[in-house]
Amino acid sequence: MKETFFRTLSWLHTWAGLLVCWVLLLIFFAGSLSYFRHEISLWNEPELHKGVYQSYQADTLEEQLDSGQRYIETHSPTTAQRWMINFPTERKPFLGFSWQLPPEKGQRRGKVEEHVALADGSGMISAVRASRGGDFFYRLHFDLHYMSAITARYIVGICTMFMLIALISGIVIHKRIFKDMFSFRRDKGARSWLDAHNVSSVIALPYHLMITYTGLITLMLIYIPWTVDTAYPGDNQAFLKELNPARQTEKAAGISAPQVQLSQLLPQVKTAWGDAPIKQVIVSYPKDQNSQVTFYQNTGKEVTDEANILIFNGVNGELKYASPHEASGASATYDTMMSLHTARFAAPLLRILFFFCGLLGCAMVATGTLMWAIRLRQKQQKTIDKGEKPSLGLRLVEGLNFMFILGLPLGAVNFFYANRLLSTSFAGRSAWEVHSFFIALAAMGVWAFFGRSRRQWQTALILTGSLCCALPVLNAFTSPSHFIDNIQSHQWALVGFDVLAVLLGGAMLFASKKLTLIAKAAPAKRAPNVTNAKADKTRRSEPKTSLANELTSPSALEEVKP
Repeated sequence: MKETFFRTLSWLHTWAGLLVCWVLLLIFFAGSLSYFRHEISLWNEPELHKGVYQSYQADTLEEQLDSGQRYIETHSPTTAQRWMINFPTERKPFLGFSWQLPPEKGQRRGKVEEHVALADGSGMISAVRASRGGDFFYRLHFDLHYMSAITARYIVGICTMFMLIALISGIVIHKRIFKDMFSFRRDKGARSWLDAHNVSSVIALPYHLMITYTGLITLMLIYIPWTVDTAYPGDNQAFLKELNPARQTEKAAGISAPQVQLSQLLPQVKTAWGDAPIKQVIVSYPKDQNSQVTFYQNTGKEVTDEANILIFNGVNGELKYASPHEASGASATYDTMMSLHTARFAAPLLRILFFFCGLLGCAMVATGTLMWAIRLRQKQQKTIDKGEKPSLGLRLVEGLNFMFILGLPLGAVNFFYANRLLSTSFAGRSAWEVHSFFIALAAMGVWAFFGRSRRQWQTALILTGSLCCALPVLNAFTSPSHFIDNIQSHQWALVGFDVLAVLLGGAMLFASKKLTLIAKAAPAKRAPNVTNAKADKTRRSEPKTSLANELTSPSALEEVKP
């Protein structure tokens, strides 16, 4: 405990954020891109770009089900454990056919092979390149990578809890929270970074609180499993079956049986759901005596993550289970929080707002880490001026800042370039798309090891910004349609991707130019004023206090909070 409650919370706010800041930056960055998960996946499959938006509901449900079942029965292996038919939507305007193979030794799930039919009335089946697409960023922001999912989720949960502590303590210590939302002092060194930190925090404060708290709620059963153990002592499977009946299927009997025609089940589906749209149909253990068919309702425009399902016997078509019309209060609350976190219900403009708030979250974390590095360097500036090396802690903080702040956008750009430049016949291309992201991130870490000067920041920003601005050109040369074509055919997801790439790339090029102007202005600021030499001599004779000391003094803390 510090000498006052205010200073105690200031200390808590600082360290709660700084100890996990780089992991939080990764989570915010990947989570922000996840709002355009389906749009990124579509961009990563250029084979689908031509004419895919002409009419995504051209065929009736009966025709789509029949064509899907016919195609899967013809092309899938007899060992397939599941058939999946995904219906067209506004964000995924094509009919998807896929099947899941049995898991290989040491794996929990089998490989999924996907095929796509363009929903423009042609019935053409397109072979698309293997790509993780937007699913990579979606999984990255809570499963990380190169580690087990359970380990990653514990790490993410701990970092999220630290984030929540930092937010609450920041609100308590921030007495001028509304005034500082409109305060930004340019070219003031660490104080400018502090203003940027305050502005990015306060403008999106409701979003930061919502996304952090709901992030903890989404994985609460991992962090607090005792509630399940109390309600279902020694029988977790009973809980899982009640939570999600669709996943608790009977095992394959190994006895062959005719598969029911999926379109014949539609009258029962319409009786239960009316004209509500269908999102997906899954056939578990096809052509087996224990086969079952699950229909999923498309609830994408509702503020809920609840899965409304109907389960039928896959042999005789008998209805086995239907989701209850009235969910419990706890279930409805949980589903609403899940939906708020994922924004699956959001219209395009609302997703853009969520994306912008996510970028402000990245800015909040990044400015906090930069401010910390500046304050550390100011404390050591006297010893550095004498020729001594900066401390290991300072070098580590500056290196990690350089690696993550610049490496994450470069890694994302590298991911998109790998998607278009790797051969479509390359067996491991989807894995190497992911590897390319981390290779770029690691490359920035190696670069930071050799130096982290302003010139290197400027060079890295120019490199990343130029590559980002060139993404529409890359798309034009590697896709059957370009920017103008996409506008004429109203493929707004692809248009938005190109526009956003140019805007973000332009922002990075602007930041690099700003660094150049700062570098040119620095010598002029340091030049002595001959006419005021006497006054300058008097000032030099007075005790010196660094900006870091000013920011951490009790009087300054009452005005400007770190």
